[in-house]
Amino acid sequence: MTKIEQIEIPLSKKKMLLAFFGAIVFVGFGVLFLINPSIFANRNPTVVSIVGLSSVLFFGLGIVTIFRKLLDKKAGIIINKQGIMDNSSGASAGLILWSDIERIKTSKVKGQKFLMLVVKNPRDYIDRVVNPLKRKAMEMNYRIYGSPISISANTLQTNFDNLYKLLTEKMKEYKL
Repeated sequence: MTKIEQIEIPLSKKKMLLAFFGAIVFVGFGVLFLINPSIFANRNPTVVSIVGLSSVLFFGLGIVTIFRKLLDKKAGIIINKQGIMDNSSGASAGLILWSDIERIKTSKVKGQKFLMLVVKNPRDYIDRVVNPLKRKAMEMNYRIYGSPISISANTLQTNFDNLYKLLTEKMKEYKL
């Protein structure tokens, strides 16, 4: 029996803790905006309340997602001859086969860099997701960026450039 060669990139607990505490701050401000919208004397209190509610909902979901990832013992990314096992975020795609990947492209949203894995069968990857929030996130990625699968280095013990270089090299090596 041959040993399966693989590369594991662990989740970065340090990066996730920083994001976790940042999300707590934004939820705190959101609650403040909801409780006392008049703190912004020159602003419409309804708009301030809407911003507060949006902040609580978005960053509250972020807190839950990050907390779950902090407890996760699995590697963030596993790369082997079969493909890429993505466990890097709350909307991770799971196993992405090399044979399905057409190309890896980069994308940037508000200073945040992402790798978009363009696959032959995007609907298959979306349809296998049971969680409705995760499915919606993947559908939105597909509509906006042309792929349901995005990977960020934000939760990984590596940086964006190294991750991009590694994945493109391994794709050339393993792609059948």
